[in-house]
Amino acid sequence: MIYPEFLKDGNTIGVPAPSSGGADEVHINRFKNAVKKMKDKGYNIVESKNMFKNDFARSASAEVRGKEINDMFADDNIDFLIALAGGEFLVECLPYIDFDMIASKKKYFCGFSDPTGIIWPLTTKYDISTIYGMNFGEYGIEEYENITNNLEIIKGNLVEQKSFEKYDNGETRSVTGLEGYDLTEKNEWKVLNGNKAKFSGRVLAGCFDLIAELAGTKYDGTPEFVEKYKDDGIVYIFDNCELSKEETIRVLWKFNELGYFKYCNGVMFGKFGVDNGISYSGYENVEQCLNDSVLAKLNIPVIFDADVSHKDPSMTIVNGSIVTIKSENGKGTINMELK
Repeated sequence: MIYPEFLKDGNTIGVPAPSSGGADEVHINRFKNAVKKMKDKGYNIVESKNMFKNDFARSASAEVRGKEINDMFADDNIDFLIALAGGEFLVECLPYIDFDMIASKKKYFCGFSDPTGIIWPLTTKYDISTIYGMNFGEYGIEEYENITNNLEIIKGNLVEQKSFEKYDNGETRSVTGLEGYDLTEKNEWKVLNGNKAKFSGRVLAGCFDLIAELAGTKYDGTPEFVEKYKDDGIVYIFDNCELSKEETIRVLWKFNELGYFKYCNGVMFGKFGVDNGISYSGYENVEQCLNDSVLAKLNIPVIFDADVSHKDPSMTIVNGSIVTIKSENGKGTINMELK
């Protein structure tokens, strides 16, 4: 596994916008504040020229977005890349990204949600560690424990991450763009058919929706990655943003058919996103859904409702690292090692 250089004091961070930008006041305020706060921490920032553009969830055309990724990776003055924001259509720019070139530069790329479209190929096809867990805009809000942890992890200080006491259900809308999370809901990690689990292995984390789109395409190297690291065993951390419970079952079937779970030591799902994973055929909860999927037949531990999700706060995962995940009685921890 190739681990690029982590962020150092005085480094330059490139902030591409390969998915959406932000043209409304809330996002403009947040993005500007994120730039200010990161500059105050001593970093130089190279902003996307399309940071404040957003047309149908696109910061620019697919060609322009792809070129921006290429240019920032190719720029030797940029040390580390953090995607500006998530969105819907990053996949459109993938044909315009020179993956061979950007992989040769061996820089860390960090992002959350839609930027999985770049994270997943870099780690599974090119054996380069990436970071799932924060988009740049998040630095513009009031700092919370997950953001503090992220700022340590991207510097290479792989702190233990503990489950949070409460989470934001996403119903409160930001007014200024700078507010922190609205932590109203009790947080409780769950274990499928049990109350505790512990597993470790080489981790792959990302947005479940995007991985489903990439699976089996030329942008997916997961079957080969699984074979290469079979002695470590594989751990998956899936962040389901929008897929229904029925779609989740079908996607897990597809992953199994592609060999994703061949040497799997465990799976962790974050909290399901839209409507807690809406169901069209009567699944009442996530546990029922997962018990009716291939995961229930694989004899591996499964944790769900964990803190890698679109329901903030969310943890930061260094893809390709060796992760150890523990959960017992609703609480959990994640530890990572570079091996």
